[in-house]
This record gives sequence, structure tokens and C-alpha cells, in this order.
Amino acid sequence: MSFLSNIMRSRAEAVAVSAERPLVDLKPALITAAVMCVFFVGLRGYEQAFGWPTGADAFSGAYQLYWMTVLYIAVAAELLVFLGLISYLWTTRDLDVANVEPREETRRTFCLLGWLLLYGIAFYWGASYFSEQDATWHQAAVRDTSFTPVSIARYFIAYPIYIIMGAGGFMYARTRLPVFACHGWSTAYVLLFVGPLMLLPCAAFNAWGSAVWIMEELFVGPLHWGFVFFGWFALAIFGVALLIINRLGELCAGFDDLFGGKAAE
Repeated sequence: MSFLSNIMRSRAEAVAVSAERPLVDLKPALITAAVMCVFFVGLRGYEQAFGWPTGADAFSGAYQLYWMTVLYIAVAAELLVFLGLISYLWTTRDLDVANVEPREETRRTFCLLGWLLLYGIAFYWGASYFSEQDATWHQAAVRDTSFTPVSIARYFIAYPIYIIMGAGGFMYARTRLPVFACHGWSTAYVLLFVGPLMLLPCAAFNAWGSAVWIMEELFVGPLHWGFVFFGWFALAIFGVALLIINRLGELCAGFDDLFGGKAAE
């Protein structure tokens, strides 16, 4: 009985805390998006300043200092952030997610929209902006190693950042929202997360192949086909959006005042 009473007490405390929180609070997501964009603009400025002067010869001492140092720091930092984020989301998961209150579920749904916003912005920077920049670099410079200034910015900084955002949103949905946690796996969300994730191993294969074989950097080359295939998985966002919209409709139906959680008579 004490175990059940503890669960009921915890649920009552959670409901009380939820009632004090704003239903829609996208400020954390917007602040994170602004910081992320400032970071990417700064990264682009770093490329502008040290790209050609130190990045043309991958075997020079300047390259090791200005680019390989960035690579090592970025990989270590991103790994720590990824493990820390996933550990936090898992250890703070809702153990009774099937019985979450409608108002709290609605609030969490808007938090998930914030995660998706961050995922979309980060995905643009990595899979669009820095990817196009990488193609432009290789049309002007001969690749002498798998590591180039733009490939470091693209594969080892921009790609992992959007993967971290995607993993965070996916884990948040699986641990806090009944529609994603209690009804099996959402095929649309799995495709939305796994497809862009697979761009990273595609990038590794592309970098290796381009360094081994002397080939013209054309996007229609076979080494780039994987980018197209997995990139189109981003269209699964429409399936995720429909699932969220339908669930919000169910949560709002029958409630005159969702902010107070008062059922309609």
C-alpha cells in the first residue's frame, strides 16, 4: 500500500506543479535556436578567416593547429552533450506516462514542438547550408585527405548537432508523451529521426571514397546517392505533425478550460 500511496502522492504533486507552469512556453527553444544560429554564423566566420590560409594543405602544421584541434574538441564535446542529454531525459522520465493529466500532456506536446523546431533549424544548417558549402569547396580545391576544413564543419560539427537535437526530441516523446510511449513506435517519427541520422555514415563513406578515388565532385555521383535517399526521410515530419495535431484535438475535446483542466459538463 505504501508503494501505491507514494505513486498517488507523486502524481498529485506532479499535477500541482503542472498547473503552475505555462501551457505554452517556447522561450527555451527560441533561446536555444538563437544560440545555435549564432554559433553556426561564428563557425562560418572561422572558416572565412582560416579556410584558405591554413586549410588547403592537410599535412601542414597550421592545418593541425587550426582544424584538427577543432575536430578533436568538437567530437569530445558533442559526445559528452549527447550522453548527458540522453541520460538526463531517461533518468527523469515519467514512470506513469500512461496516466499523465490532459493539461500536462498538452504542455509536453508544445515542448515537443520546440524540440522539432530546433531539429529543423539544425538540420537546415547541416544538411543544406554546410553541405552546399562542402560541395563548393571541392569544386575549387583538390581533396588530399578525408578531412577538409568544410568537411570538419559539416560532418563533425553540424551533423552531430542536428543528430543530438533529433535524439533529444525523440527521447522526450518516448519518455513523456503517451501517444509516442504507450502505443508502439511511431513509424513517421522513427523515419524522421533515423533517416537524417544515416546521413552521417553516408558522409563517412563519401569522404573515404573521395579520398581514395580521383573523382569529380558532382552530386549525381554514386557516392552521393545515399544523401538523397536518407534526406527524403525528412518528409516524415508531416506524419509526425498529423499525429500531434490529432492528439491535441483529442486533448481539447470535452474541456471548456484546458488551462485549468476543468471538464465540460
